[in-house]
Amino acid sequence: MDELEAGIEQSTPVWAVFGDLMSGLLGAFVLILVGVLGVQLDLVTSLEAEVRKRNAEEQRRAALEKALAVPLAAGRVTLNDGRIGISGSVLFALNSDELQPEGRQLLRSLAPPLAAYLAVNDEMLMVSGFTDDRPVRDTNRQFADNLELSAQRALTVTRALVDEGVPSSSVFAAAFGQEQPVASNADADGRARNRRVEMAPVPKGGKAGGGNG
Repeated sequence: MDELEAGIEQSTPVWAVFGDLMSGLLGAFVLILVGVLGVQLDLVTSLEAEVRKRNAEEQRRAALEKALAVPLAAGRVTLNDGRIGISGSVLFALNSDELQPEGRQLLRSLAPPLAAYLAVNDEMLMVSGFTDDRPVRDTNRQFADNLELSAQRALTVTRALVDEGVPSSSVFAAAFGQEQPVASNADADGRARNRRVEMAPVPKGGKAGGGNG
């Protein structure tokens, strides 16, 4: 009997150690489980945020496409690689930097979706003026050359967009004159295509480039 009791007393510490070990393992498992659940929750939250961001981006793109649909169908506007090109004849009369009513109305329709896009992207809107290669007429002393004409037209469009709600800190004007033609200047149709204003988003801090009108 004494030997049996002695055996029990000797075996008790083994069970105690085993119990402590199991408690430790259980605690470690719980910590790992909590960590895994936390990571999964972060992933789900990040995924949901990304989905919301993409949905909002799609809505803004759809709004811009809707605003462009009619002028695109009518050939007054082009859209290539995110660059919105507006025919010079829609915006201005020949050799003029004064907006025509049709051009002002078009810019008024484009300003809200452009402002919405710029509000959530780290980008600015570059408004670029272009002309054909015909010299400014001698009878028109308002502009020294095509570069000045394209600059004044780009400024006019920029100011019109600002007047319609595009933040002045998010838009700037650039002038290219007869450089970077999109068609041959050998015929009237090509020259008309080259007389244009383009609008394109560019990264902030990275302003870069994109007639006789």
